[in-house]
Amino acid sequence: MRSRPAALLLPLVGLAAFFALWEAVPRLGLVNPAFLPPPSVLPEAFLRELRSGQWLAAVAGSLGHYLAGLALGVGLGIAAGTLTGMSRTAEGLTAWVVRVLRPVPGLAWVPFAIIWFGVSPEAALFIVAIGVFWIVYFAAHGAIRGVDRDLIELAAAFGFRSGPERLVTVVWPAAMPGILVGVRTAIGQAWMAVVAAEIFGVAGLGQRMMQASTLLATDIVVVYMLTMALLYGVFDAGFTALQRWMLRWRA
Repeated sequence: MRSRPAALLLPLVGLAAFFALWEAVPRLGLVNPAFLPPPSVLPEAFLRELRSGQWLAAVAGSLGHYLAGLALGVGLGIAAGTLTGMSRTAEGLTAWVVRVLRPVPGLAWVPFAIIWFGVSPEAALFIVAIGVFWIVYFAAHGAIRGVDRDLIELAAAFGFRSGPERLVTVVWPAAMPGILVGVRTAIGQAWMAVVAAEIFGVAGLGQRMMQASTLLATDIVVVYMLTMALLYGVFDAGFTALQRWMLRWRA
């Protein structure tokens, strides 16, 4: 078993090796630096974007689309998954609707989003919500279906006989670990949906990446790629801490 210092050091060594290799490839002429900029030029590109105000505007725009779309998709996914997980009738009524719509990728909804909402924040919100809905829906549905029936019968024996009472006191708490796994996956998927929504002109990180790519400003493209990776890391770390706190009763 590795010691704790070694476990902390190894990822840093791997990251340093990755950046060293990345720097060497364009510097040695193996790839045209215009196509793959070395990481040493990225700080200057970032400072240019920061001073111009474009970086902050893009981050603010994408965060708005991301948070609103994620909240809507997660909320609807949990609600729909709860309904079909608890009701065989609801599951039967929606079975073929789910089978027809589930395989449709989020990107396929972009034309409809533009037709319905125009090139607007609402269109981006719609695409992000669609992108995360199915992940959370199936996580919630499966988690609720997996709740031990003995727990539900025990709750009824203690006087929690109505559906809403059993849902709040037994079903949701028991299903929460599975639901939260789906939500954590959705947190990452939502960033992919944000880019898909914004490359068609909605203001944000995706739009700025497209603008830079048309000018072959690949250093700026990479700056925004890394920005998105950093934002995802922050949200994932924050949610992991929240998840640990919500499930502290399992320890």
